Amino acid sequence: MRVTFLDLPVDIASMQETVDLALDAMRTRRRMLHVALNVAKAVRASKEPLLKSDLETADFVGIDGMGIVIGLGLAGIKGAERVAGIDLMMALLARCPREGFRPYFLGATPEVLARAANIARKRFPGLEFAGLRDGYFSEEEEGRVVAAIRESGADSLFVGMPTPRKERFLARYRDELNTPFIMGVGGSFDVLAGDVSRAPEWMQRAGLEWAHRVIQEPRRMWKRYASTNFAYLWMLVGVLAKRLVG
Repeated sequence: MRVTFLDLPVDIASMQETVDLALDAMRTRRRMLHVALNVAKAVRASKEPLLKSDLETADFVGIDGMGIVIGLGLAGIKGAERVAGIDLMMALLARCPREGFRPYFLGATPEVLARAANIARKRFPGLEFAGLRDGYFSEEEEGRVVAAIRESGADSLFVGMPTPRKERFLARYRDELNTPFIMGVGGSFDVLAGDVSRAPEWMQRAGLEWAHRVIQEPRRMWKRYASTNFAYLWMLVGVLAKRLVG
């Protein structure tokens, strides 16, 4: 079910429903461009028209953050469930060997990418990659990167690049990639490689993963999250006011 929240499209679906949609896309070779929405991206989209357009034109906008779940609840939208991007990626990687699907990893540094792929192969025996490519390429090289992905015949593409670079890349080339399931996964390769730890489950459920990131990288993250979270809270005030008036 697609709803509108903060003037952005959001698809309400459980983890199993999202996995089923992704697998169906791979089986039928029908494109499904999945974009994950979290608090930081919602705030940026309110200020950046290009990013907002990327979200509006995606085939599926998933909920990747408890802040979005909470906000949807305040807006009176029921049934919202968080489907974390890394959890969705891992669920799909687990199915790939069983169904003969070959994923493509794009993003991160060459070292992180190699470790992430090796760990995925060990965790999911029989997993075969269509290709691997780090995220350090210039705009002039994009055509060659896209051609390599297209020629690989990949069934799925996981893009581990930051926002809004991955959204811009996918918006430009989604029709040329010829890959049925496409998904931006942000820093998930770093987590899979073991370079970044995930927050404990209780912090994830409470919507406090941002606090875990601040604890890990205080100098880099505290200012970013402080400004983003304050902006989001102010946006939610507007949501509540609109609901009360309406």
